[in-house]
Amino acid sequence: MLLRDFTQKTKPYMAPSLWVKLGLNLLFPPRCLACGCHVEEAHRFCTGCFAKLAFVSEPYCLLCGFPFDYDLGEQALCGHCMHNPPPYDAARTVLRYDEHSRHLVTHFKYADRTSHMPAYAALMARAGAALIAQSDVIIPIPLHRKRLLARGYNQSALLAYGLSDRCHLPVWPDGLLRTRNTPPQAGLSRAQRLKNVVGAFRVNHDYADALRGKSVLLIDDVMTTGATIHHATNMVLGAGAKAVYVLTLARTIRD
Repeated sequence: MLLRDFTQKTKPYMAPSLWVKLGLNLLFPPRCLACGCHVEEAHRFCTGCFAKLAFVSEPYCLLCGFPFDYDLGEQALCGHCMHNPPPYDAARTVLRYDEHSRHLVTHFKYADRTSHMPAYAALMARAGAALIAQSDVIIPIPLHRKRLLARGYNQSALLAYGLSDRCHLPVWPDGLLRTRNTPPQAGLSRAQRLKNVVGAFRVNHDYADALRGKSVLLIDDVMTTGATIHHATNMVLGAGAKAVYVLTLARTIRD
């Protein structure tokens, strides 16, 4: 599936009737998103798997969303943001990226578990409610054309559309373009990751005029060191955006 296939807005999700849901549950019993055991409703976790997930909630850093062990006040910043503030206005996430969330993200990203998208989008909508309220448009972090053709879909674009169905913000799936097929970031240091993504993105000229003065919500599946997000943010701000907010499904929490 080409990136352009995402440019047309999908129809809003229509909740099935009770009888349809009962019928589907009989034919295809709903299963836990993590372990696959039977659950009462679709797009849910079983009690055991839900308890293992490390959700990121307040208190956290006002800018990057880094969780604190105790409340330091509404305007509190983590040490990293105090000394090296990020280019974006605020970032929020749903889960700590650990052994449990890694399993979910990996299967969603590489194993065609795209049917899990509504559940993940719902979690992101709750975690990022304050950012969504301040945003004008959603832009997913893009894949390079070669990687998109190989995988068949951009998981970040799927999450963006899932959010759009809930918050009714427009999605610009190719608002950002990936101009270089960068090597995988896994295993690289922060400095190597930053170097790896230099020149990897540009703003699509088709959106250049419309982007000016907009508040943009950037969507990605995982934020590790933040190198990809930082570079993408700088591209969007450099094109005239008023503000950039970041929302991810999971992120690595540094010590």
